[in-house]
Amino acid sequence: MSGNESKSDKTDGIDPTLDFCAGTVAGIAALTVGFPFDTVKVRLQNPDISRKYSSTFHALLTIVREERIGGLFRGIAAPLLSSAPLNGLLFASYKHLMRSQLQHEDDVPTLTQITLAGAGSGIIGSIVTTPIELIKIHQQSFVSAVSSTSHVHAQPTNARDVARHVMRRYGLRGFYRGITATALRDVGYGAYFAAYEGTLRLFSPAPSHPDPSSLIEEAEAERASHSWPALLLSGGVAGVAGWIVTFPFDVVKTRMQSIQEPVAGHPYSSTWSTIVASYRSEGLRVFFHGLSPTLIRAIPVNMVTFATFETIVHAFS
Repeated sequence: MSGNESKSDKTDGIDPTLDFCAGTVAGIAALTVGFPFDTVKVRLQNPDISRKYSSTFHALLTIVREERIGGLFRGIAAPLLSSAPLNGLLFASYKHLMRSQLQHEDDVPTLTQITLAGAGSGIIGSIVTTPIELIKIHQQSFVSAVSSTSHVHAQPTNARDVARHVMRRYGLRGFYRGITATALRDVGYGAYFAAYEGTLRLFSPAPSHPDPSSLIEEAEAERASHSWPALLLSGGVAGVAGWIVTFPFDVVKTRMQSIQEPVAGHPYSSTWSTIVASYRSEGLRVFFHGLSPTLIRAIPVNMVTFATFETIVHAFS
C-alpha cells in the first residue's frame, strides 16, 4: 500500500486474492507478536482490576507468575479466527475508498486522500472488530476478576462460552456494545496509513522522468527496492501514530465492553456516559491508561505487519 502506487497499481497490479492472503498472514504474525501487551493494556484499562498492577512490566510479570505464559495469550483464539475477514475487509475497503477519490488511473494519492481512505476503512472494519474485541476483553479480564468474586462458576472462560452467554442474555445487539467508541478509535487508521506512506516517501527519490506515463513504472520499481530498515521504520511509525491520535476512545471502549452484566443506568452504558464517569472518578489521565504497553506493542507489531505484507506481495506478484 505504498503512497507511490497509482490507482492501476492498487487495482490491477496486485491480485486481490494475493492481497487478501498477504494481509491475513501479516495480521496473524502481528497478533502473535503483540498479544501479550494487548492483554496488559486491557488489564490496566479495566477499572475493576487495574489497581492490581503498578506498571506495564509489573503487570507482565504478575500475569506470568500467577497464570503462566498462557495468561498473556488468553482470548487470542477469537482474533486469530477473525483475522482473515477483518484484514480482508480492511484492505478491500481501503482500496475502494482510495480508488473513489482518484480522478485518473495513474494519479498518485495525496496523504490527505490516504488519511480519508484509512479512516473510512477503520470505521467499516469496526463492524467486525467490535464483537471480536468484546469477546476477547471478557476473556482477558476473567482470571483477574475471579479473585474478587465468589461467583466464578457463573463466568464463561472461553470464546465459545462468552459468545453463547452474550447471545443468550442480550441477543445480537449485545455483541455491539461499544461500537461507537470502537469506530471513533478506528478512525485512527487514517493516521496509521498516512504515517506509513509518508515515512516511506521520505526514503523515496523524486521521480526522474516528467512523463506521467512513466510514473507508475518508476513508483513500482522504487517500491520494490525499499530496504528492510525503511519498511520496518515506516511500520513502527505508523503503529505509534495510529494509536496516539485516538487512544482515549480505546479506553472508553474497553470500559464499556468489560462490563460483565450491564444494566440500565450503569455509568458505562454509553460512550458519553463512560467519558463523563471516567473523568469524574479518575481525571484526565484515565484516558491514557494502558498507553505505554500499547505503544511498546505497536512498534514491533506494525513492523511485522507491513514487512510481512510487503514481502508476500512482492514475492508472488
